Amino acid sequence: MEQREHVKIDAEGKAIGRIATEVAVLLMGKNRPNYVARLDQGAHVRVINVSKVKFTGKKLDQKELIHHSWHPGGIKRVPLKRVMEVDSRKALAHAVSKMLPRNTHRADRMARLVIEK
Repeated sequence: MEQREHVKIDAEGKAIGRIATEVAVLLMGKNRPNYVARLDQGAHVRVINVSKVKFTGKKLDQKELIHHSWHPGGIKRVPLKRVMEVDSRKALAHAVSKMLPRNTHRADRMARLVIEK
């Protein structure tokens, strides 16, 4: 069994979407030459300085993180500005989670992601 690599990413001054795509590729293992979609061969990823990411345009004021419980009236909308004030790690975790495939590997991949303020 091959050892997983450990990757550290500094998020200071980078756009949150660019970081999220880089992290998603590393968690899936798509950067490896022997990538196989059905196997979980991704790396352990640690992201630092998430509170210092930048947002282009009016995203910080206009974007909302949306969650629905699938019950009538169960939609929850939280402005991105409030999410960044309370816990900036949740914004990146939400972006990465939505970029990963919706399959059984998703939870294991997200468990290998460590986000530090």
